Amino acid sequence: MGIDKQSDIAANLQIGPTSLGMVRIYIEAEGVELPLDFDPEEAEEIAEELLAAAERARAMGQQPQGGKPKAPKGRKG
Repeated sequence: MGIDKQSDIAANLQIGPTSLGMVRIYIEAEGVELPLDFDPEEAEEIAEELLAAAERARAMGQQPQGGKPKAPKGRKG
C-alpha cells in the first residue's frame, strides 16, 4: 500500500510523552498495537514534516481539476 492509496482500515492514534523522556506515537488497529518512541528532536522533525505535508495537501485541495491554483477571492466594495 502506498502513501496515496485509500484504505478502509480504522485506527486510533495517541501521542504523548513517556516517563523516560521520549515522545510516543501509539497506533492501535484491529489486533495491532504499535508503540513508536522518538527522542524529542526526532519528534520535532516529525512535527515539521506533518506541518509541511498539511500545507501541501491544503494547496492541492485548492487547485481545480486543471491543476491551476484558484484565484484569491477579493473583497467587493
